[in-house]
Amino acid sequence: MLDRSPESPRVLLARRRPGHSLEAPFYTSPEIFDLDIEAIFFRHWIYVGVEPDVPFEGDVMVVDIDRASILIVRGDDGVIRAFHNVCRHRGARLVHDEKTSVGKLVCKYHAWTYDLDGPLLHAEHMGPEFDTSCHGLKPVHLKSVEGLLFICLADTPPTDIDEMAAAMGPYLAPHAIRDAKVAYQTDLIEEGNWKITMENNRECYHCAGNHPELTVPLFEYGFGFSPESMDEAKAKEANRYACMVTDLHGEWEGAGFPSREIEHLADRVTGFRTERLPIDRAGESQTLDTKAASTKLLGTLTNPRMGGLSFWTQPNSWHHFMADHIVTFSVIPLSPDRTLLRTKWLVHKDAVEGVDYDLKRLTEVWIATNAQDGDLVGIQHSGVKSPAYEPGPYSPYTEGLVEKFVAWYTGRLSAYLG
Repeated sequence: MLDRSPESPRVLLARRRPGHSLEAPFYTSPEIFDLDIEAIFFRHWIYVGVEPDVPFEGDVMVVDIDRASILIVRGDDGVIRAFHNVCRHRGARLVHDEKTSVGKLVCKYHAWTYDLDGPLLHAEHMGPEFDTSCHGLKPVHLKSVEGLLFICLADTPPTDIDEMAAAMGPYLAPHAIRDAKVAYQTDLIEEGNWKITMENNRECYHCAGNHPELTVPLFEYGFGFSPESMDEAKAKEANRYACMVTDLHGEWEGAGFPSREIEHLADRVTGFRTERLPIDRAGESQTLDTKAASTKLLGTLTNPRMGGLSFWTQPNSWHHFMADHIVTFSVIPLSPDRTLLRTKWLVHKDAVEGVDYDLKRLTEVWIATNAQDGDLVGIQHSGVKSPAYEPGPYSPYTEGLVEKFVAWYTGRLSAYLG
C-alpha cells in the first residue's frame, strides 16, 4: 500500500495547484516514476512508430518501454501485429536488434520457433503430449491510425482511440503515411524526466530565444501570446499570423483538407489535439528556406503550400505533416531523470535521396531544435532537484496547453489510484 507521508502520490495529487507546475517528486521520485510506468505507459495507448517502419513481410521492429519489450512485425499476410518479445519457453528475448527481417521468429536460446502471426511452430524435445497451440506469443494491442502505430499493454485498452482515429482520419489521410518511407531516425537521450520533455513541447513561450532554426518556418504565435506585452512590430506580426490562419483554413478546407482545431487534450482518456497551421515565408515546409525539402510530394498532394498539420497525443507524441514530408516524435521514459526522444522523418516511398531530397535540408531544423530542447529539459530537471524549487505559475497566454497536459496526467494518476 502507498504510504501517507507528505510526499506520497495521493497527497501530492490532492494538493496540486491548477495552473502551476508539479511538485519536485513528480519529476525526481523513483516511486512516482514507477507509478508513471504502471498507470500511464502500461495502461494507455502509446505511440511507437509508423507502418513504414516494417514495410515488408517479415520486417520486425522492437520497442522497449521500461521492462516491457514489444515486437512490431508484419506477417506473411501483410498484417502488422504486436507481441511481447518473450519466448514462451523460459522467457528469453526473441529479437535483440531494433529492426531486422526474418522468415520466422526463432529463439536464440533453445530454437523455439514462431510464425510471424504468433503461433508456436516448433519446440524440440518437448515430448508427444506437448501442445504447441498453448504456447504462442503473447499479443499486445495495436492500433494503426492512418499508418501511425499505437500499442497498449493493458488487458483492456481504452476504447476511445477509435473516436480519435475517426476524427483524425480525414486530416491524416491526404499525407498517405502508408505510402511513405522512413528517410532518417534519431534517438536523443534527454537528461530530464519525461514529463518535462512533454511540457517543453506543449508551449512556444521559449521559442523566440532558443530556436532560431524552428522560428524561421514556425510562428511562435500559434501557441498563444500576450497582446499587452507586445511592441508595435510584434503586434503587427501576430495580426498577420491570425489573418493567415483564417484565410488559409478557409482555402484548405475549401479544397477538401480539414484544417481547423480539434482539441481534446484533457477531457479524454486518449487525449489529442490537431490543427493545420501556416508556415511562414515560402509556406511549404519546416526547412530553413521554408521550401519543400522533397520535390516528390506525399500521397496525391499537388500543392506544396499545405502548411504544417500538427497532431499531438497524450501521453507521449507529437507530429508535423507537410505536403513533402512528415516528422514524428515519440517520448519513452528511461528513468526519473533520463528520457528517450525518438524522431523519424518520412518522405514519399519513391523519393530518392540526392535526387528528390537532400537529407541535410530535410532534417536540419528539427535536429537543431531537438538538441536545443534537450538542453532546456536538462537545465529544468537540474533545477527541480534543488531544495529551493517550488511549483511556479504557468502563463495564461502561452502555457495553457502545458496545463492541459499536466491536468490530463494528474487526472489519469488519480483515476488509477482511485
